[in-house]
Amino acid sequence: MNLTKESFQQTVTGDGIVLVDWWAEWCAPCRSFAPVFERASEQHPDMVFAKVDTEAEERLSAIAGISSIPTLMVFRDGVMVYSEPGALPAASLEKVITAVEELDMDEVRAKLGA
Repeated sequence: MNLTKESFQQTVTGDGIVLVDWWAEWCAPCRSFAPVFERASEQHPDMVFAKVDTEAEERLSAIAGISSIPTLMVFRDGVMVYSEPGALPAASLEKVITAVEELDMDEVRAKLGA
């Protein structure tokens, strides 16, 4: 799924887990991360895997504070719970996914409210 300025907010604020890959065509690390991200999407059909082309969506990228690509953001139940630049190997991406699945969202929301 490709996200735009118009579809981003609605996609990331829903229930469940949404992974967003911020990338650009000219970015070699982005191109090396793309198949890893694609395989993970096939292994986790219950999650939303989305991409934002930072060249096509410059304003959205600026609003999101993207300064390095690729950047992976993960949202769970409308809350951003992970954001890191860099191309992850498959095993590291799986660790991130597992950690997000295991989060106690009541605890996360309590910490955000504090």
